Amino acid sequence: MLNFSRSRAQTRPNRSHPLGGMDFADPKKKNGAVGKILLAAGLTALCILILKQSPSFNSPSPFSRHEEGVTHDNLSRGNLGAVKILQGLFPEPGRLQFIYADLGDPKAMHKIFSENAFDAVMHFAAVAYVGESTLDPLKYYHNITSNTLGIMEAMAAHNVNTLIYSSTCATYGEPEKMPITEETPQIPINPYGKAKKMAEDIILDFHKNSDMAVMILRYFNVIGSDPEGRLGEAPRPELREHGRISGACFDAARGITPGLKVRGTDYKTPDGTCIRDYIDVTDLVDAHVKALNKAKPGHVGIYNVGTGRGRSVKEFVEACKKATGAPIKVEYLPRRPGDYAEVFSDPSKILRELNWSAQHTDLEKSLQVAWRWQKSHRNGYGSSSTASI
Repeated sequence: MLNFSRSRAQTRPNRSHPLGGMDFADPKKKNGAVGKILLAAGLTALCILILKQSPSFNSPSPFSRHEEGVTHDNLSRGNLGAVKILQGLFPEPGRLQFIYADLGDPKAMHKIFSENAFDAVMHFAAVAYVGESTLDPLKYYHNITSNTLGIMEAMAAHNVNTLIYSSTCATYGEPEKMPITEETPQIPINPYGKAKKMAEDIILDFHKNSDMAVMILRYFNVIGSDPEGRLGEAPRPELREHGRISGACFDAARGITPGLKVRGTDYKTPDGTCIRDYIDVTDLVDAHVKALNKAKPGHVGIYNVGTGRGRSVKEFVEACKKATGAPIKVEYLPRRPGDYAEVFSDPSKILRELNWSAQHTDLEKSLQVAWRWQKSHRNGYGSSSTASI
């Protein structure tokens, strides 16, 4: 959680010392009776025996996996290296704080909100792979829907009344008409989209009896990276199979994978592959800034964030080949569960109300910018290298 807040001035009662966003209570003196010691020892031994029978007891943690030259951190889907880059951009004391905590821990959330004076919350945190959501739906409902509920409870309890929420075009499912407007019925067809729609419903239901300022941004397919070369996309290796098409293209171009797998060639589209609306991350940042500036108490704004143009997967692959200069081998496979044939936005509402429109709409140029970061960061945020690939 990045904290751009004002610190509260009032003093607070003594607390246990926080570590990693969690509270650890001060140790208390215990009765030294031999019976209690023996009972505790017996229970501990029993727990160990039970755990050893579990098939997952000896399974390594996902965070214990080591890939030579790659630094992993414990931010689930984020990168501590990216946080350090941001801290370097804002070195002034108190300008940018990073608080390590789990959004699914209500105690940690309430502690953070009680110790800081937040003006607004931008809630980005979520697992976000359609394919993975069909394989592990409970993870998505917990991570997206349940955690959003927890954030809303903390905001309500501590009188934080502005929310910018990152949602997705996946809430629409596969509409009968294109382009998609904000009035298009939301009929999601995969757990990712369903979990996001549930989170939206929670926010909107709460808003009915509050004066909260709410802005919901429904992203289309995000690509690109920081044009100044500071930040880029570095997913964990174990997530490559579920990752975004841009990451998969770059992995193939770098030889990390033997080629690119395109899933689905029999959709009712001109070339048989899925059509998506690709929005550059730089434009996405601008949309959030404008949404925050326009947020009004008691008002809900819901906006599609896209270019208004659909591009097929085959078109995307050709643009990636040109951007990287690499001969990417393409393997065509059956459809991926939970995918839909065609989605692209009508961004006229966000232009009309927030004066926002996508400026980085050249697909090949966006991929060139992202490729430059990939080439100079062979190991993601673990280290940098300017060697060509």
